[in-house]
Amino acid sequence: MTYFRTLTVRELCEKLCERKATLIVYHARPDADAIGSAFALRELLEAMDIPTICACVDEIPDRLGFLCDGVQGSVLADEEMEFGHERVISVDSASPSQLGALFERLHRNIDLMIDHHGTGTVYADHYIDPTASATGEIVFEIAKELLAMGRIEAIAPRFYRFIYAAIASDTGGFRFANATPKTLRIAAELLETGVDHTDLCRRLFESKSLPQIKAEGEAASRMRLYEKGRIAAVTFPYSSKFALGLRDEHLETVIDIPRSVSGVEIAFAVRQPEEKGVFRVSMRSASDFDVSAVCARFGGGGHRRAAGCTVEAQNVYDAEEKILSVIREMMSE
Repeated sequence: MTYFRTLTVRELCEKLCERKATLIVYHARPDADAIGSAFALRELLEAMDIPTICACVDEIPDRLGFLCDGVQGSVLADEEMEFGHERVISVDSASPSQLGALFERLHRNIDLMIDHHGTGTVYADHYIDPTASATGEIVFEIAKELLAMGRIEAIAPRFYRFIYAAIASDTGGFRFANATPKTLRIAAELLETGVDHTDLCRRLFESKSLPQIKAEGEAASRMRLYEKGRIAAVTFPYSSKFALGLRDEHLETVIDIPRSVSGVEIAFAVRQPEEKGVFRVSMRSASDFDVSAVCARFGGGGHRRAAGCTVEAQNVYDAEEKILSVIREMMSE
């Protein structure tokens, strides 16, 4: 059995200071926390003259492209593997499966893991803080430690922008239960640096493409309620995705449709990216019900109130029933 070390913030920072060309990887279908954390960490390493590139199996979604304009071109792993890296650091990726095919391409060789998810599979020496609202919150602490150590003298303004986007995204604009007093204090510090939170929040939460709105409309039409309205589920088969001409990134917010229904305690969305029987599941909880425990049954993970997994099934309805079965089992315990 492979043993991976649990690091302190200081130990992590000492490792980060090692002058090794670095590849930062983050989870497939990236959100603003994954992107913001990765590129913020890139800023810190480059401030120490450490060559660094960010990579992922999926391109940055169009709706989040504004975050990295002028920083780096494509993040697709196919284009970045020629970098000649000497180490690999993963951020915001609780399990190897979240890295997709990239994990195998790297021969399962990740040097450091930085994450904030409460459940998952450890696959490298790591610093994991489940009390952090976002991985961006951890990277902010790393920056403060590096400043205290005298390893960096100043931080570029866009670092703070990356961190604010990461934290704002994962806390739903500071509306979710993971937004702690510490989170809000960090947000205040970020605003004091000049971060334009009005513009960032508008882009993150209010600006949607027409395909994204079509996806949400289709999700609403396909939503079903169970257990007297306590559970809401949306199934999104490949046939609907194809008929509407949608890409995977357009389906990222369909989970917001069932979770927004009054009285719903547990919401989940089942999406079929391709014609084969592999389905992506996003889950949210508005109660004490632990959706990460449900996802863990299928090799996934996340937080108590927000988690995800991949399910193999014959069709979306079969996948939906598998999730429902586990939810009902746990609700009866």
